[in-house]
Amino acid sequence: MQQRGSHVFNRDARPDVSALLAATAMGVYLLVVAGATASIADAARACTNWPVCRGPVTLAEPALLIAWGHRAVALLVGCLALATGVAAVRARHRLRPRVLAALALGVVLFPVQVGIGAVVVTSGPTDLLTTAHLVVGMVLFTALVVALAWELEPDASDAPDDGWAVEPGLDSSDESDEPTVAADAATTAPADLPPLRRATATLSAYFRLMKPRLMWLLCLVAAAGMALASTGGDDLTVRAVVLTLGGGVLAIGASGTFNHVLEREKDKKMDRTSDRPIATHQIPVRRAVAFGVGLAGLSLAVFAQVNLLAAALGLSAILFYSVVYTLVLKPNTVQNTVIGGFAGALPALIGWAAVTGTFGLPGLALAGVIFLWTPAHFYNLALAYKEDYAKGGFPMMPVVRGEAETRKHILYYLAATLVAAVALAAMTGLGWVYAATTCAFGGVFLWAVLRLHRERTESAAFRAFHASNAYLGALLVAIVVDALAV
Repeated sequence: MQQRGSHVFNRDARPDVSALLAATAMGVYLLVVAGATASIADAARACTNWPVCRGPVTLAEPALLIAWGHRAVALLVGCLALATGVAAVRARHRLRPRVLAALALGVVLFPVQVGIGAVVVTSGPTDLLTTAHLVVGMVLFTALVVALAWELEPDASDAPDDGWAVEPGLDSSDESDEPTVAADAATTAPADLPPLRRATATLSAYFRLMKPRLMWLLCLVAAAGMALASTGGDDLTVRAVVLTLGGGVLAIGASGTFNHVLEREKDKKMDRTSDRPIATHQIPVRRAVAFGVGLAGLSLAVFAQVNLLAAALGLSAILFYSVVYTLVLKPNTVQNTVIGGFAGALPALIGWAAVTGTFGLPGLALAGVIFLWTPAHFYNLALAYKEDYAKGGFPMMPVVRGEAETRKHILYYLAATLVAAVALAAMTGLGWVYAATTCAFGGVFLWAVLRLHRERTESAAFRAFHASNAYLGALLVAIVVDALAV
């Protein structure tokens, strides 16, 4: 990636158009999220006139205040859309035809969206009208984000000319037995250390095998799944929460351990992973395998105390991450991150199943949010460590398709994540805490991704990576808060 301070943005690409597109897209998203919450339905009943409401606006009538606020925001977003259209017309000779086409679709759909909203207000909300209003809003938002992605796309591709091929000897199937013998002969900590420090170093190494940095977010996903499930009338008990999260921690630890074992030779080739416990022979391979098997067994035993479906999903998560993702997807296909998102989505289903004992549409919708968020999140890290992944022999998106294509896909998957978050709100009745969170943190995430498009630096990639973590973490907390308040 280019270094900080380099000239990275084509000024002829009219950055004012991209800035207006981004602002309009987030404005439309704010309106769509607001329309998807149960509070807006109350606001529609409180104000049956259009375009203005009758009656005084006071704090004693919050629904009427919400209705006025919604229409004021719609007017502001309409002005932004008009300004964006005017800027695009003025810059039409510099814009790609597909950018103009996507933007034209958005400009056409905006008055359609307003018209449907007016009918909802004057005729009363029905399932057909509210669904149409939501769908048109989602398509409008998507059209604007696609136009933004195409506008930010550079003229020249930076994809490798010779394609991608894993270098001979990098695949784990070509490894000799010597590294394993050396690892098994190694001790878990230097023998010259005092006994207490040696024990501490060993415990720390085993703890690192479990990939603890993944635990908080994945456990929060499971907690959100449990909280959503409790809104359907099922009891959320302390026992179920403790067992589910405990089993989840053990399952994540087992998956991480198996990942360390299976990628030990590749880890040695990469700067960011060369200090891992098995790569440095701090922990012998056989002991690590035994540790992983023990964690997996304990995880299944704990999940089984909840119900058998939770245990089956826990086993599926361990096998998918350890075998399907680590051995099959990650070293062989550029779509490893996308398909591998199933592993991160499974805790949502585990959380739902732990409370209900079944599958449910809201649980599947939450899993869909996590699945779509994963590429928008991880592609940033892949950009930052592009050269490292190439040395390790992994066909990550920036290595195979280039950085420009990766940045564009980050924006695509960010838009898909935000749309999925709206769908989740529509089918669960989550309230204003959730709505405000997805708008505010989604805006921050989009801002970070736009900065990445313009700066194209390692620091910008890390900024977008951290923004993605903040978005999902805040969204999951909001789900828990709103669901438990229902």
